Amino acid sequence: MTDTKITRLHPAPPVAGMPLTVDDLVELHRPRDRQAPRVRANFVASVDGSATAAGRTRDLGGPADLLVFDLLRRLCDVVVVGAGTVRDEGYGPMRLADDAVAWRREAGLPDHPGFAIVSSGLDLDPTSAVFTEAPVRPLVLTHDSAPRATRARLDEVADVVSCGSDRVDPHLLVRALVERGSPQIHTEGGPTLLGDLVAADVVDELCLTVSPNLEGGAGPRIVAAREAMALRGLALDHVLLSDDMLLTKWSRRR
Repeated sequence: MTDTKITRLHPAPPVAGMPLTVDDLVELHRPRDRQAPRVRANFVASVDGSATAAGRTRDLGGPADLLVFDLLRRLCDVVVVGAGTVRDEGYGPMRLADDAVAWRREAGLPDHPGFAIVSSGLDLDPTSAVFTEAPVRPLVLTHDSAPRATRARLDEVADVVSCGSDRVDPHLLVRALVERGSPQIHTEGGPTLLGDLVAADVVDELCLTVSPNLEGGAGPRIVAAREAMALRGLALDHVLLSDDMLLTKWSRRR
């Protein structure tokens, strides 16, 4: 992955076309204050706005997107993913590569970030590697009305946390993670979870890769909101280029 060439388009770099190093990319994405709670989302979308190709994200990405994807995990305290995305994308245990572990140790961080799965129905397999091979005991974020029998089974392999009475409340989700010592919150989807977070206006930053492909309109957008909402203004932090792929970072204007 280190052979992947990524250059910065915006803000204008000192030397046009100069490839960025991994250290440069870390500096562009690292939190300025690790103690200040911050919710970051990372998504990829085709030029015509689809968040998936044939139901999955992997065909939209590329080496540069994967590199940034891995670096964002390296920088966070916890990765938050909806249960549907865990199933659809075939998630395994939240385990980082050796170089990322070494970087985190040097930075005074735990070897691996936490992994929090958001689920209302608790349709999760407690025998899957997500739980049984996890380097850090996962969290399952749900609500009080979730099935009790399933919750009891998941309690054996994860910390199951209620974040609302009959649905997962994004504000309570953020509070629960911050109270557990994970203020740097990073979500990788899916669109329904991001829709809830955006509607609650708790998303502080969006890293969006624009894939140089047209999908045709069959796939979902990156945000699937339950109802119409006011626009959420964003400020453009940077635009990176790798071949024909754009990697952007946006911060919420508040």
